[in-house]
Amino acid sequence: MSRRALRRLRGEQRGQEPLEPGGLRLGPEGAGEEPGRGRRGPERGGPVSANKPRKKKKKRKNKRTAAGETLLALGLILGSFPHLYLTFSRNLNPETELKRYFGARAVLGDQRPRQRQRPYIRSTWLTAPKNTWPRYSKTGIAMRLLETGRGVQHFTFEHHREYQQVQFRFLDAVESLDPNNIVLLLQMNPYHVDSLLQLSEVCRMQEDQEMARDLVERALYSLECAFHPVFSLTSGTCRLDYRRPENRAFYLSLFKHMIFLEKRGCPRTALEFCKLILSLDPENDPLCVLLLIDLLSLRAREYAFLTRMFQEWEGHRNLSQLPNFAFSVPLAYFLLSQQEELSEAELSQAWERAAHLLQHALIMFPSVLMPLLDHCSVQPDSRVTSHSFFGLQAQISQPPALNQLVSLYVGRTHSLWKDPAIMAWLETNVHEVLRRVDTSEPVVEEFAQKRKVRYQSAPRNISRHVILSELKEATAALPLEVTSQPLMGFDPLPPLDSITSYTRPERYFSTSDSCFTLSLFFRSFLPNFTLQGEVRQDGAEEAGAGQDLNQGVNRLMAAMRDMLANIQFQEPPRDENPDGDADWD
Repeated sequence: MSRRALRRLRGEQRGQEPLEPGGLRLGPEGAGEEPGRGRRGPERGGPVSANKPRKKKKKRKNKRTAAGETLLALGLILGSFPHLYLTFSRNLNPETELKRYFGARAVLGDQRPRQRQRPYIRSTWLTAPKNTWPRYSKTGIAMRLLETGRGVQHFTFEHHREYQQVQFRFLDAVESLDPNNIVLLLQMNPYHVDSLLQLSEVCRMQEDQEMARDLVERALYSLECAFHPVFSLTSGTCRLDYRRPENRAFYLSLFKHMIFLEKRGCPRTALEFCKLILSLDPENDPLCVLLLIDLLSLRAREYAFLTRMFQEWEGHRNLSQLPNFAFSVPLAYFLLSQQEELSEAELSQAWERAAHLLQHALIMFPSVLMPLLDHCSVQPDSRVTSHSFFGLQAQISQPPALNQLVSLYVGRTHSLWKDPAIMAWLETNVHEVLRRVDTSEPVVEEFAQKRKVRYQSAPRNISRHVILSELKEATAALPLEVTSQPLMGFDPLPPLDSITSYTRPERYFSTSDSCFTLSLFFRSFLPNFTLQGEVRQDGAEEAGAGQDLNQGVNRLMAAMRDMLANIQFQEPPRDENPDGDADWD
């Protein structure tokens, strides 16, 4: 967008100085700084010379000012500022965070600058390619710009005809229940994304986290090499429609990589990836990362980001109706109130805000308290245990969808509440809530009616998020209509309104037993799966058959892990132009 268009949009007259972006702070890159000021403040003393270095410095400042104006204009167009999920590329590298915690020497050790022994490896932002990976060549994946409008650009991944054939062979390999077929497929196509994601899931189930993470990183590398030249990871204005099957692998790769980063102790980097996923479709949020972004913000100590997001999105997204935001935001305000660098007025305001929001969360979601205290190994006092408001009835009477959200939140974040100071603060507000309940304040009945009307069924994106969460407490609360259908690790719960660009040729099975075995195989990927639930208990013969099948599945998984540990990839013929675009028919 030109500066002239920006001036016209904001009502500026020609020749005037651009308006201040309203105190908008976008990060250390300097976007949104006050016009005419650099990072070191205004120049003082002496006449301004017209030498070349001075001109270059002025040009850099103008670029930063223009960037701030552009982002502000996009915010005016979109109705909300995109800075909430604005991503900075340097924060996508976990080494940046590890160096901040432990120092560069501890992270890098005595490593010397790497020699480029493999010049065909491309430099990427999402993950660093490894020398142990097979040589990358064109895979048959490309990205196309669909349309541009209202300040955002819509893209989609596309599969070349040859890649479609590989995709069909992959689906055949999955249905064959023979892991050799997937391994052989990867041997000939080492960067086939869905194969990498499927085998990563198998490795994770076998607790081979290192290989599982490596396969996800390779999938991300393959997809990033196919980016459109104008697709940006950091602008917050590039969109991908999850309804298109070709786009889902990118979402899932980012999500799985984010989970691995959080487990490695890199919550700040994981938060950056979470913001990136949200920016791809902030309105629909197909993987429902809003259920996770609060945890990552708290772990990364980005309290101001979480509270600002709540303030700006509560009006149109009703974030307080999600238990994770209802409890995490007051916790963020409480932690802010413990920071000494704030003024006395700011500390008092944060404290009052924290108490107000926590009491509302306890009144709206009383079923959270007892499971949370139980996970923290805290025994409540007699007044709390004897009161019916936080009793067992609060958990039994809540709708299944709400039980799902509560289990997800408590299972993930209970460790954040174990601090004695936080527990004392929680205890004070619990007793205040009981006082308000005993005096029959109108808000108590109002929130009770909201619980009855809402949370009757979970949207599909929430169920998809629960499946990917890897938490047994949450997956156990999934409804039967979700767990009874095949759940594929490379595409869990595909949208019902998928946009299909190409279809797989129909295949026919000779017996219905094949369909049953396939369903059993995929359902075994669920953490709460038990084979005993599938075996009839009215005879020893059926039970014995079930045990044999269970042992067979275990042997299948062990064989898969052994082959992955000893796999050796064949190098395809070297491509003299690895960065070139694929040929399209």
